[in-house]
Amino acid sequence: MMATHSMVTVTEAQQRARKMVEGGQRQWAATGGETVRLEVVLHPPTERTVQLDVVGAIAWTQSWRELASTDPSADVTWTDRQWPSAGRQSVPQRCVLVGADAIAAFAGSGVARSWRTLRDRAARLRAEFSCAADFPSADPETAVSALAAAIRTHAGKLQLLREKDFETLIPVISWLAEHPTSGWRIRQLPIRGIDTKWLERHRSIVEGLHTAVTGRSSLGLLASPTQLRVRFLDPTMRPGGMSDVSASVDELAALDIVPHVVFVFENLETVLAMPDTPHAVVVHGGGYAARSLSAVPWIQDGRVVYWGDLDSDGFAILHALRSGCPNVTSVLMDDDTLFAYRDLWVPETKPAAGVYPTLTPTELRTLEHIRSEGNVRLEQERIDWQFALGKLRDAAGVV
Repeated sequence: MMATHSMVTVTEAQQRARKMVEGGQRQWAATGGETVRLEVVLHPPTERTVQLDVVGAIAWTQSWRELASTDPSADVTWTDRQWPSAGRQSVPQRCVLVGADAIAAFAGSGVARSWRTLRDRAARLRAEFSCAADFPSADPETAVSALAAAIRTHAGKLQLLREKDFETLIPVISWLAEHPTSGWRIRQLPIRGIDTKWLERHRSIVEGLHTAVTGRSSLGLLASPTQLRVRFLDPTMRPGGMSDVSASVDELAALDIVPHVVFVFENLETVLAMPDTPHAVVVHGGGYAARSLSAVPWIQDGRVVYWGDLDSDGFAILHALRSGCPNVTSVLMDDDTLFAYRDLWVPETKPAAGVYPTLTPTELRTLEHIRSEGNVRLEQERIDWQFALGKLRDAAGVV
């Protein structure tokens, strides 16, 4: 028994075109889409189909006739059928579209508009930067393919950039290419139209295109040093008598101190609330900046007590810290604490979904509960301070 196919409607064909654009536009933008082809077999009605629904068959045929008359890029081919019950009928057999522009236009005005934005911006980048001779560090033989690969990789961001930001992107890449070792900091770039945070917001696409254009992985900029907020809880350890210091990792690493315990907290308020404690220092972890603590010898070699928010990010940060500082004990990051404050849970807006092999079985169980309860979050400062302080002192072995 032969399989039968339903007549393909104009809407269904447009949906196929939309999927083709979604799947292919990155490659088209990178290398050109002038020759891509979409062919849709329309499966015209059989004589029996016409007999069962003559009105529907006529409407279907008419819809394709109207499409062919209004969209010259859609090549609709027709065939004659001779049926005893209906006589000779001309029906559409297939629709062929050639070129990315035609396929996107067929898919709909919104799809076409988005594609044209990506197409035009990719063309502009090729026009500006395909000549690798302008930048001696690039290899002329690979410049075109490297730029195409970068356009393909960053096509999504390139397409969504505001027009103002795209117009800023061109001179930024040019300036960085022409100044390979400027030594400027990110927020100091003397490029018209850049505000203090522009490059920070768009760094990934800038780095990708810059590497393609120049062959260099570095932007030639001076990175801002990581700053950490530290309170020296033991008066005998205070450098120059200062108890509360914000300093770079390198400066802290140079300190000649040997604390018995280093507290690392994610919330600045709890850092500031810590009382004087013998042989102790407390550090504001600053989220994922906590991984930089491994560069400070007296932290890496000491005993670290970590207290973060009870959420997936808190455990992700704990894993990052423990990956560089092996002797890390977590406090108040367990099931007892989590469920004792159930009424203070809030949703975690962007939960971390990673796997963290340095977590203990107890910590992993709590993380599983956080996720199974709907990615909840218990903020550090919600826990009673006197209760928390007692737990911190017990973990540190201090009075």
